[in-house]
Amino acid sequence: MGIEIERKFLVTGEGWRGGKTETLRQGYLSTDPDRVVRVRLSGDTGYLTVKGRSEGARRVEVELEIPRPQADQLLDLCKGARIEKIRHHAEHAGFAWVVDEFLGDCAGLVVAELEVTDEREFARALGRPPAWLGRDVTDDGRLSNAALSERPFGQWSEVERRSLS
Repeated sequence: MGIEIERKFLVTGEGWRGGKTETLRQGYLSTDPDRVVRVRLSGDTGYLTVKGRSEGARRVEVELEIPRPQADQLLDLCKGARIEKIRHHAEHAGFAWVVDEFLGDCAGLVVAELEVTDEREFARALGRPPAWLGRDVTDDGRLSNAALSERPFGQWSEVERRSLS
């Protein structure tokens, strides 16, 4: 079984632009924190992903590639808003970061994620953080993609948006 070890951060600058990008569209069949089930399209490739409850930066994650027609059918069954974003791939100090620039109902939100194979790598990666990296929001449940599908960033009040600063 796969384990995802990942931390999420707000993005405060523009230095992350310029790398490879991909457009993602995803929806959720389940947003239960014990068993999140996501359907994602990246180009013509579909993915079905099941994630367990987060324990800090860790959680179980199993992802299967599925044919585009099946992904389209499953996306039609998803509840809540679809998440649309441009994923930017950025390299910094030997670490591969992804920066998600949200579109549609979540436009205006930009977050960075760093996935590692061992939690000790976070200390090395964050010893020299990218200049554009903002505060760690790993534990802010409002910013999980599953939560954003239920309550998109565009529906947040100004007070809630400012609470991220």
